[in-house]
Amino acid sequence: MKGTILIVDDEAMMRLTLTDRLRFWGHETDEAETGAEALEKIKAQHYDVVLLDLKLPDISGIDVLHKLRESGSDTEVVMLTAHGSVEAAIEAIKLGADEFLPKPTDFDLLKKIVERLLAKRSLQRVSAAMVDQSNQERPFVVGEAPAMQELLEQAARAAQAPTTVMLRGESGSGKQVVAEYIHRESPRATGPFVYVNCVALSDELIESTLFGHEKGAFTGAHQRKTGRLEVAHGGTAFLDEIGDITPRLQTKLLHFLETGQFERVGGTQTIRVDCRIVAATNRNLEESIAEGEFREDLFYRLNVITLRVPPLRERADDIPALARSFVDRFSTDMKRGKMKLANKTEEIIRTYRWPGNVRQLKNAMERMVVMARTDTLTPDLLPPEVFLPTGTADTVDEGLGLKEAMAEFKKRHIAKALAREGGNQTKAAQALGIQRTFLNRLIKELEIQA
Repeated sequence: MKGTILIVDDEAMMRLTLTDRLRFWGHETDEAETGAEALEKIKAQHYDVVLLDLKLPDISGIDVLHKLRESGSDTEVVMLTAHGSVEAAIEAIKLGADEFLPKPTDFDLLKKIVERLLAKRSLQRVSAAMVDQSNQERPFVVGEAPAMQELLEQAARAAQAPTTVMLRGESGSGKQVVAEYIHRESPRATGPFVYVNCVALSDELIESTLFGHEKGAFTGAHQRKTGRLEVAHGGTAFLDEIGDITPRLQTKLLHFLETGQFERVGGTQTIRVDCRIVAATNRNLEESIAEGEFREDLFYRLNVITLRVPPLRERADDIPALARSFVDRFSTDMKRGKMKLANKTEEIIRTYRWPGNVRQLKNAMERMVVMARTDTLTPDLLPPEVFLPTGTADTVDEGLGLKEAMAEFKKRHIAKALAREGGNQTKAAQALGIQRTFLNRLIKELEIQA
């Protein structure tokens, strides 16, 4: 496990000795001769570990440590001193020093300390990523259809290189599943997998979510926040709906992809991150480029390897197995015991086109488990749109008056949009070109089962 380490010592020979040893172990190093120089460097650059001498020519190492903790820095600090004392050690530990090491330095002990601190930082990132993932949908990887098998084979090959991957496909088709599969098959599998939904947040929140922010960067920023790209260090960051980010954020993301560096919102410190980017979109980015909505250089930077995730209708063989896995999941979560799909139910769901793809299928299975009175899920529990003949969803009875016909058409059109988006009102409102609050009001007025 390699890191970036700052050596703060006024003795040139000590800095040289530590630099040679740490670089021999594979770490990147930087040096500072005074406390003031150290603080300036830490302000401008992120370090995993700081080796800090207690005695410096301008201010003490204790003062440097105090200023670091006051600023909110979470850098690991190892105090070094040739004048060790119990009092100094206790004060340093109280201020947040992670270790206290006497000089001349025992290199075997130093190596163990540095490795432990870097492992601690890695564990913190993985823990943050696990919390992040626990708040996301946990889809199932079920892919027996030839189209899905071919996709997974391509994904496994792409996973072996650190290359950026672009996943393209319809909303709800399972792009996150494929992204997680790429992560698990890659050399970064032991690192964190971090999910970021680029369409569910405002421009400011997306920037803060991706890159983090410093205390006081904006109203409500009461403390420093680590961005998800930083959390993904050593692993994979999955940027869902990448086509929806604004041109300003596109520029900042492009800079990160080219340099591996960024600054937190409101900060000046350069953060270096090594993570694999998997991006996904259901948009036609070529059209967005032509319309000036998406940067062409960012597109080519993301589009190194492109994988198309087929819609559910192109892998009908997967539908029954997917449905059964969702039924097992929901029946277990709801403590309903073992439940099964009736044979007729499987026939119906296999022939339906599922315009909302896997997300719509999942929601349909959840509804069935909730509404079922027995352990067998019969066709009458399926949502109404499954039984609509193809082409009838947008037609109305010619005998209706104009007002009634318009209301009926509006009701069906909204229901169809909700079905396509798996019941997600935010995405349905975006597809319909209306505000989510207005859609919610229409759902209530027209008595649509959302």
